[in-house]
Amino acid sequence: MSLQAKLDALKANFETKAAPETFAVMHKATQELIASGQAERALKAGDQAPAFTLLDSDGKSVSSADLLRKGPLVVTFYRGAWCPYCNLDLQAIEAAAKEIREQGAELVAISPQTAIFSRKAQRDNKLSFPILSDRGGETAATFGIRFVLPEYLREIYKMFKIDLAETNGEPSWTLPMPGRYVIAQDGVIAYAEVNPDYTRRPDPSELLPTLKQLARAVAA
Repeated sequence: MSLQAKLDALKANFETKAAPETFAVMHKATQELIASGQAERALKAGDQAPAFTLLDSDGKSVSSADLLRKGPLVVTFYRGAWCPYCNLDLQAIEAAAKEIREQGAELVAISPQTAIFSRKAQRDNKLSFPILSDRGGETAATFGIRFVLPEYLREIYKMFKIDLAETNGEPSWTLPMPGRYVIAQDGVIAYAEVNPDYTRRPDPSELLPTLKQLARAVAA
């Protein structure tokens, strides 16, 4: 089953269980984010990627510059361990990780959540790549994908026992839009996919043509 098919099944199951008014509020927030045009203004292929240095779940400093010295870098922005759509996304990336690394690439996920939740996500999703802590979504903001949750949506999250002030360790109630990037070794973005609808994600296999092209360029 493809990643999107799994996400669609998850969404359909949620719709059968959630109160219609709850789903309507969540749908409204997604439509407002789409209508804002923020995704279209986010960094795209051909743009220079912002450099970042973040801590992994063990408190170790990880820099994009160091990773790019080894090869291209695949970056996925991850909302948090509380998001089942995001966890399916991470699992799909992990399933493709061997093929991605065969093209000489490194992988990281970036999340606003604190390290304790990142460790849980890495354990539960059996990840071989790190989740880096982006406090306050500062790195997500440099890519143009950080947004503030409207007040009415925060109440829905709290109803589901999701308190972003707790999981993210700061009170801004911001999240990244789901985003996936391939950054070439010169720091230029070679692939970018950002979707304001968190239930829609590209299959990780879509990264492979870009990674193979970058590998051929290095070998030439």
